[in-house]
Amino acid sequence: MSEPELVQLRVQDGVAAVTLNRPERLNSMTADLLEQATRALETVAADPSIRAVVLTGAGRAFCAGGDLSRGAGGGVTDGVDPESRAGLLRRFMETSKLLHEMPAVTIAAINGACAGAGLSWACACDLRYSSAKAKFNVAFLNAGLSGDFGGTWTLPRIIGYGRAREKYLVSEPFDATEAERIGLVSRVFDANRLLPEVFGIAGKIATAAPLAVSRIKQNLVDSEFADFSRSLDLEARRHTECVESDDGREAARAFVEKRVPQFTGR
Repeated sequence: MSEPELVQLRVQDGVAAVTLNRPERLNSMTADLLEQATRALETVAADPSIRAVVLTGAGRAFCAGGDLSRGAGGGVTDGVDPESRAGLLRRFMETSKLLHEMPAVTIAAINGACAGAGLSWACACDLRYSSAKAKFNVAFLNAGLSGDFGGTWTLPRIIGYGRAREKYLVSEPFDATEAERIGLVSRVFDANRLLPEVFGIAGKIATAAPLAVSRIKQNLVDSEFADFSRSLDLEARRHTECVESDDGREAARAFVEKRVPQFTGR
């Protein structure tokens, strides 16, 4: 019997769509789903032809976090000793690092319930857009858990440390309007417009100069650790790399000639 497709991967015109596919359980995480998500994200991260990745969920949810019907932590690491359990969980948490650091721009299309580790996944993405029907909750405290998949690192950097502490320690649900107000999502769309709008944004990124997009993302990732002087050094080096590239020269010619540039990725 073939393995259920719990994570669907589709690629077209430089854009990968990664869809969590457990709609009957609000796309909550199990070990099988996490294994498939890891493979899917490793695949797109290793493919230089993929310029943008859209992460979303099937049905009425983005991802509700761990499947608590399978026990604490969604049963993801059942049957092993604590040290092995932490190691296995850490391996699955590489999915957040992939979303955050892979060369392609990652976009969360939050179509519904987004909670717990699902919210951590959304926060690991470069961009976040939401349906007006989406509902959010950090939710870990309500489940007697401390948090995983990087949310305690990413959320404070997105919405500020004070707001992030409140979301974790008070653990109250909030809607898309609030998510936009605090800067968790960039824009909120009507439910039927979310995916067309997000894939339009992804397509625009996929047609931009690939080297410039990847170097912008590298600068932003590095800025989370580097001091200002080091950031200036990195910007100068990468900007020069873009100026000297074929695509940089093509962009300059197209500007002068008032035409659409044709980028080759070199």
